[in-house]
Parts: sequence; C-alpha cells; structure tokens
Amino acid sequence: MSMYFDMGDETLWNPSSGAGRLFLRQLAVFEAELGLPSGIGQGRHWGDPDTLEVDPRRYAEFTRALVDRHCRTGHSVILALSEGFVATALALARRAGIEVALPAPESGPADPRTASAAPATALDDRARELDRSMAR
Repeated sequence: MSMYFDMGDETLWNPSSGAGRLFLRQLAVFEAELGLPSGIGQGRHWGDPDTLEVDPRRYAEFTRALVDRHCRTGHSVILALSEGFVATALALARRAGIEVALPAPESGPADPRTASAAPATALDDRARELDRSMAR
C-alpha cells in the first residue's frame, strides 16, 4: 500500500503507507509548534485516507515558516530531531513549485551556533538528496 500527496492532477509524492503516516504525524507536531496549518489534507477522493491534497498557498506559508525556524535555531537537539522532517517538507515544496528561501546567517554579534550557515546548507543538501529518492 502507498499514499498519494497530490496537487491538482499531479502526484508530488507517493510514499509507502508507513513513511506517509510518519510524515503526517510529524506534520501535526510542527503545525502545533508553528501555530499554522500545513495545507495538507483530504483531497478530491474524500473517504480515501491514502490520498491527500496539497494546498500550495497554505503549504508555502507553512514550509517557509518551518524552514526559517529550523535554520535559525541554535539548539542542537531541535536541529537533530527536526532535520529529516524539515528536509522532506522542503523537497515536497520544491516539487510543488514553491520557492523557499534558506535564511542567510545573521551578521553582527550573535550566538555562534545561529550565525553559521551550516543548518541551512545541511538542510538544502538533505532536501536535494531526499528529492532524488522520493517516489512520485
């Protein structure tokens, strides 16, 4: 079995049911953390829990906030816990044609953990890697 993440008539991602369920559970966690809806929900196949529709406007807002939060934190545990999910969400956004700018490091006297471009670079690399392996 598998799931479908669709935008209109295009399937953006067709993960196994296990990977799809895990993504959706983490999606709910980050919706709560950000206080924003993700824009992913039941689509045109109502009653089919394995087919989800991506609302590009809402998903763009959600993903931009998610990436910004991830790249600006200096908390190593938060980075470790969230990197895989955020990279997957970013890869999905890119497939949907959504531009998500990765934040530049802040200048001036700042916490050296957040002044580095390392989280943004690692996230971009991981999202590109995942995009190559995510089934359509």
